Amino acid sequence: MPPPTLLHFLPMAPSISLFKSRDVAVIGAGAAGLVAARELRREGHKVVVFERERQVGGTWVYTPTVETDPLGADPSRHIVHSSLYASLRTNLPREVMGFLDYPFVSTGEPHRDPRRFPGHREVSLYLKDFVVGFGLNELIRFETEVVYAGLVEDEKWGVKSRSGNDAAIDVEEIFDAVVVCNGHYTEPRLAEIPGIDAWPGKHMHSHNYRTPEPFRDQVVVLIGSAASAVDISMDIAQVAKAVHIASRSVEAGILEKLSGNAVDNMWLHPMIESVQKDGTVIFYDGSVVLADVILHCTGYKYHFPFLDTSGIVTVDDNRVGPLYKHIFPPHLAPGLSFVGLLWKVLPFPMFEFQSKWIAGALSGRIGLPSQEEMMADVSAFYLSREASDTPKHYTHNLADSQFEYDDWLALECGIPGVEEWRKKMYQATAKNKKVRPDKYRDEWEDEDLTLEAQKDFARCRPNGGGDN
Repeated sequence: MPPPTLLHFLPMAPSISLFKSRDVAVIGAGAAGLVAARELRREGHKVVVFERERQVGGTWVYTPTVETDPLGADPSRHIVHSSLYASLRTNLPREVMGFLDYPFVSTGEPHRDPRRFPGHREVSLYLKDFVVGFGLNELIRFETEVVYAGLVEDEKWGVKSRSGNDAAIDVEEIFDAVVVCNGHYTEPRLAEIPGIDAWPGKHMHSHNYRTPEPFRDQVVVLIGSAASAVDISMDIAQVAKAVHIASRSVEAGILEKLSGNAVDNMWLHPMIESVQKDGTVIFYDGSVVLADVILHCTGYKYHFPFLDTSGIVTVDDNRVGPLYKHIFPPHLAPGLSFVGLLWKVLPFPMFEFQSKWIAGALSGRIGLPSQEEMMADVSAFYLSREASDTPKHYTHNLADSQFEYDDWLALECGIPGVEEWRKKMYQATAKNKKVRPDKYRDEWEDEDLTLEAQKDFARCRPNGGGDN
């Protein structure tokens, strides 16, 4: 049975006689697309969800398949959507991960993962439970890829889609609005390395990493220091001869061996200065390593190959813009919106707040500022980023202000904001991760917050199916 839903977060159904019902295309059936579809339907809109794959879940659907280009740079390659590796466990506790009115609790079923920091399969199953609980399957067109979405007459949107069953035929439809939920973990960002074209070793991106076995007895240089870089480096270190981590957070002149209970063959370096024809890798501190593999854990690029806005929305150094509150292009609002661009956040609750706001804006229940006011807000935000020396490609990194952002959206929607226990648990997990980088998923000291979350979850109904 799917996990229950919380009564106190369910919005009152809007009066269809007072508000407009729109025909809305949602692109993608990952976590963002699924909660967007639910909120749009709750608001009284007619929804079609286009999903390229055979099942829901987006990036949470694991596949052992990797792309033909290990760097993910060849535009003609067959694209594999997911970037999951086999050993991945969530880096957040399940209590904070779930949607606000659909807790991510253990089902107690024998084939499920009851751990507080479960493996990726459990997240995928949770999303499938969500679909069943709210009857969303009927909205989704599986194996159907959107190849074009663009503005047509009367502020409508033309959408061309292609079914996997007949790739030669494009289906053209007209919608009042398009909600883009296609994720941003598919198009790799690569570090620039002088000399890499002549370097003889293997060169790949973590998007195509699945298991450590191919790296047995090899010397691996891994670039990056974010969550996936930490996980993958420890994964590979179990079988590799040595793992050398190149990170911008390390000052030149510092070389540190990372040792602990789990591994003793990991070394920390500053970034790579250059690589040579003889296979050596030279770091900015002057240290040299003869390596077999360079593995980029360097993040991803936003990519919307199907979207035609006549240049109104652009991606410039990984800044998607201009977007009001990272969601609406002022000159196309509310007809075009984006869910899930932000990173270093609690994703699922944020998707839910964004989706509620979009649904209300489309019906007319929630008003948006004028185009001029929205553009002024965007400009002020960009100026604040520049003043704080934040790189442009960090535009959508909202880590330090995510809860303020969520609570602002909640206020606009007229609903409660993020629970205090959820905020505290997120912060406690971040601190615990620094203290126990290799054990934080299995050892913690926030039992009081866990009990508070469970009390909150107890105010629930048997299932989510009764309120679509």
